[in-house]
Amino acid sequence: MKPIKIKPDIYWVGAIDWDLRNFHGYLTQRGSTYNSYLIIDEKITLVDTVKHYKFDEMAARIKQVIDPSKIDYIICNHVEMDHSGSIPKMLEIAPNAKIFASPNGKRGLEFHFKVADDVQVVKQGDEIKIGKRTLQFYPITMVHWPDSMMTYCPEEKLLMPNDAFGQHIASSQRYADELEWGLVYEEASKYYANIVMPYGPMVNKALKIASGLDIDMIAPSHGLIWRKDLGKIISHYAKWANNETEEKAVIVYDSMWHSTEKLAYALHDGLEDAGVPTVMRSLQANHISDVIADVLTSKGVFIGSPTLNNGMLPTMGGFLTYMGGLKPTKRIGFAFGSYGWGGQSIKEIHKFIVDLKWEAPFEGFNVQYIPSEEKLAEIRETGGKLGEMIKKKVPVES
Repeated sequence: MKPIKIKPDIYWVGAIDWDLRNFHGYLTQRGSTYNSYLIIDEKITLVDTVKHYKFDEMAARIKQVIDPSKIDYIICNHVEMDHSGSIPKMLEIAPNAKIFASPNGKRGLEFHFKVADDVQVVKQGDEIKIGKRTLQFYPITMVHWPDSMMTYCPEEKLLMPNDAFGQHIASSQRYADELEWGLVYEEASKYYANIVMPYGPMVNKALKIASGLDIDMIAPSHGLIWRKDLGKIISHYAKWANNETEEKAVIVYDSMWHSTEKLAYALHDGLEDAGVPTVMRSLQANHISDVIADVLTSKGVFIGSPTLNNGMLPTMGGFLTYMGGLKPTKRIGFAFGSYGWGGQSIKEIHKFIVDLKWEAPFEGFNVQYIPSEEKLAEIRETGGKLGEMIKKKVPVES
């Protein structure tokens, strides 16, 4: 439980959650960390805390640096309890500590912990001197809660943006460059897709603020710290915030008796014919939080379900509800599936696509019972047409 020095007299004192596998519906196969940062100066400052059951781990790290009772300030960048959950216990061992939070943060802390008397509100551009260092505060409302804010230390060129730029990774390493980029990118993009994606306009505002700061380290509150090639992750955030996608597709489907599955694979073949990289995501085998990571970067999102009880399969209904809340835009959508006698699922899926204001060049593709070779050839041809639209070789006509 050693603290890790990330800057002179600044320590990572957070906690590693090796066994976390579900984060309110988001599958976290690699666990997570809750990052807290201890700054030793004239005013000893703790930036963010950890989930309540990891308090002892955080406290053990703090005690290796200083007596916790000497902590003067606690910065609460975000009230969600994976970051604020240890504040009541921290106040027990640091009884003189003053908490700093955004206006919404103060309200949230009062609702959660009844600690309003200990909280000082900070607003856009406010700063406090803690000795030779300054801490500046920049609210980033709705990235991803109303209370969220960033804390910046100009003397150290250190940005602590809470959930922005985070990942769910439990690791002995503390820095993103200590792990393979592909792994870190996978978790950073999955984190953005499942947590931050609905808030693109707010993310752009946060990026604009960050662009005006001199930063050489980004220390988020989940996962690994960015100390090299910061432009790399910032550029991806800018693309994601603007719903910029790649010329590729994801086919999301479920099937009862393999008919919709056959259509999905024929559609895949058509996209492949057009030279469009395409991944297949059966909802029987893939968790929706993993599928959303594919949606984040895919221009084409093609959705298939058979009809059950006058509607789509429950797995597909759950996925669409989840995706609808995340509000991806600027995609090409297509609905397909099979049915016995009603066929209502395709109309429901197509309506979902239209409601998201995606491009919908075809009404949908519906096959009764088992698709014939002719029908498979037809949807394969449709896949080719969709592929050409993804590659922008032909216009999309809704």
